[in-house]
Amino acid sequence: MEYAARADAGWQAKPPSPGPPDSSPGSARRMDSRPCCGDDTSGHHQNHDTGDRSSTMILPKVRDPRFVTIRRGGTLTDSNHHLLALWAASCAEHVLYLFESAQPEDLRPRQAIEHARAWVGGEVKMMQARAVGGHAMGAARDLRGAARYAAYAAGQAAVVAHVAAHELGAAAYAIKAARAAAPAGDGEAAGRLECQWQRDQLPEAIRDLVLDDQRLRNDICWSVFDC
Repeated sequence: MEYAARADAGWQAKPPSPGPPDSSPGSARRMDSRPCCGDDTSGHHQNHDTGDRSSTMILPKVRDPRFVTIRRGGTLTDSNHHLLALWAASCAEHVLYLFESAQPEDLRPRQAIEHARAWVGGEVKMMQARAVGGHAMGAARDLRGAARYAAYAAGQAAVVAHVAAHELGAAAYAIKAARAAAPAGDGEAAGRLECQWQRDQLPEAIRDLVLDDQRLRNDICWSVFDC
């Protein structure tokens, strides 16, 4: 899907062109300026209202080759891609209760986390994980606060299978969920604790990569990685 700049909301989706997505090496680089915010129920990228329209989280303007798989011209190995997906799933799962306490009968975010892990295990295809991630983010749309952010975290975790750089989407939304759930005045401290917990879960093989990604993208991730 292509995106057109819009002054008031950052990005607006254009109708998708017919035909299958381009899986050539160059197709990854053509996604440089797409939002890293959410997917619609069909898995296509879509801007959404986070409550802070002036600070929409986006993928880097220049795609980091470290988060592009080797088969698409980058340097990311399959094993590290899997580790990124598993870490993102852990970040999302840690705050999932904030969604499920508000919407106990809605299984979409939980299913997204399960699909992230199932993709790593070879049990589902990338397109399946991406689609379920879109459904999870759809579960967030009528909500506000911690439940909304927790659902987005789960959706982001599932779409790491499609675009590895969504790993920070899962982490950032989980931190926003923790902040929103905290008592008044304690949000910043709760966010720092969540951020540190996430870092403690990082496998050694991807630790430096993720920490550097947090440093580079902190400004466009609501500065949630100041921990």
